[in-house]
Amino acid sequence: MSPLSLGIFYAIATLAVMFSGMPIAFALGVVASCFMYFFMPAASLDTITQNVYEEMASITLLSIPLFILKGAAIGKSSAGKDLYSAIHAWLHKVPGGLGIANVFACAMFAAMAGSSPATCSAIGSAGIPEMRRRGYSPGFAAGIIAAGGTLGILLPPSITMILYAVAAEQSLGRLFLAGVGPGVLLVVLFAGYAVFRARKEYAIAYEAYQKGGVQSAYLEKEHFSIKQKVEMLPRVLPFVILLIGVMVALYGGYATPSETAGLGALLALGLIAIVYGVWRPRQIAPFISATIKESTMLLFIIGMSLLYSYVMSYLNISQSAAQWVVALHLSKWLLLMVILAMVVVFGFFLPPVSIILMMCPIIFPPLKEAGFDLIWFGVVMTIVMEMGLIHPPVGLNIFVIKNIAPDISLKEIIWGVLPFLGLMLLAVILLCVFPQIATAFPDSLMGVK
Repeated sequence: MSPLSLGIFYAIATLAVMFSGMPIAFALGVVASCFMYFFMPAASLDTITQNVYEEMASITLLSIPLFILKGAAIGKSSAGKDLYSAIHAWLHKVPGGLGIANVFACAMFAAMAGSSPATCSAIGSAGIPEMRRRGYSPGFAAGIIAAGGTLGILLPPSITMILYAVAAEQSLGRLFLAGVGPGVLLVVLFAGYAVFRARKEYAIAYEAYQKGGVQSAYLEKEHFSIKQKVEMLPRVLPFVILLIGVMVALYGGYATPSETAGLGALLALGLIAIVYGVWRPRQIAPFISATIKESTMLLFIIGMSLLYSYVMSYLNISQSAAQWVVALHLSKWLLLMVILAMVVVFGFFLPPVSIILMMCPIIFPPLKEAGFDLIWFGVVMTIVMEMGLIHPPVGLNIFVIKNIAPDISLKEIIWGVLPFLGLMLLAVILLCVFPQIATAFPDSLMGVK
């Protein structure tokens, strides 16, 4: 059977097994094992465990459970709510200040948790009720949190970027630094839209009130004294210390990514012990349990995705697909559009982890041939995968929001996130026109490659 026929058969089998409802990790493992049985030497089946172990025996991947522990310690304590409250107190007088506070809180939390669902859950559980209590429409409130949560896979430390660095054989430190500029860009775009939308909703509420309607909560004035604002600042200080400590250790060359992850986890546990008095075993048990569950799930997906990619490579499917793309002789930017369109399609039913490990063997050769910087592309691909987390029909963050705010309809959530999808697309276009947004920071600190 030709590689083309095998590739089509492989893709159809994968889709069929996934849509049967089988968990992604097991679906990929089943397809890979079946093709090993039918199309590879009989002895191949004896090497499944060895292949999975060797692919996962990476010191870089060791950082993933540690970063998850750090996120669980922050997300499952009162830290997220305190961070949000402090930022809101200082921004409440700005038009749309509550929305901006949620965007900033998501950005800061994401930079420590490295997980989009964790960010959505931690900030959304406090932010959505507060926004709705102050008159924000349900869809708008949900959209801000869902979009803000996506920053978890772009701002360092990002679990998704760790996997991309492993798959692309690129510097993890440089990749982390490259995500800072685009991350700030998205924060600014999201905050700008929050101001615009809040002013629009305020105008509608004011006009309705002037015509004799009920006074919306939008029109109620909230006041925080200077004393109250200053008293809330210590709530942000531990986060700043944690963030600076991790970044200095990583980018100052004092620790490897895995060691930095361990440092971050210890700092997070120390923070909640000192600030919130969470140090007893029964209090810490939920963090450990959540870390084990999420790490196990993620590492299962990684292991099976790597086995899946190994089978594709052995059967010459990925190489043939890459050669086919190159043979199309597409222009540089048209090639990029086609590849990113593939990422969007995969994003309908696969998490970022699987997209990276399944697509990298296919897309890297033509990208290198076209002269693209793989660090820059990693950032662009991450933003496109962020879009997958909030675009219908199966965006993960949409269902996280639905879980923490069940009274908001799925239709309202989807309409609420659509403008943020447009802003992410704008960010991708700006990165294509001005690649220095991603590359300037790592080049200035680590030198030009």
